[in-house]
Amino acid sequence: MQQVFDTRPGIAAAIVIHEGRVLMVRRRVSEGELSWQFPAGKIEAGEDPVQAAVRETREETGLDVAGHRVLGERVHPKTGRRLFYVACEAQTGAAYVAAPGEVAELAWVLYAEIPEYVPYGIFEPVQAYLEVALLA
Repeated sequence: MQQVFDTRPGIAAAIVIHEGRVLMVRRRVSEGELSWQFPAGKIEAGEDPVQAAVRETREETGLDVAGHRVLGERVHPKTGRRLFYVACEAQTGAAYVAAPGEVAELAWVLYAEIPEYVPYGIFEPVQAYLEVALLA
């Protein structure tokens, strides 16, 4: 049996931490169950996942972030896309809906509030990072 590979570009998701909260955005158009998620978008030619996460965060939220490292990668079980999760830290500016065609709203979410936004759970390496980053 031949294995089929997704040839679409990978997606970089920014896990942006600031003042004990993580940044989440609500997509204007949901991907199945996915409505609230981390700022994310396609990795463009010549970019690595960290660069893409930084760029997508700026494009979607107007916020400048420093990308630190890839926390993990997987094929997302809901979308089938290859997804890289990138630890980021807010640098300058205030987050706002900078891409209203893509993002309906955003929120800075406390650790205890995450299940209200993402009831189906978070990828384990990201969950472990958030526990340390938000509860320390």
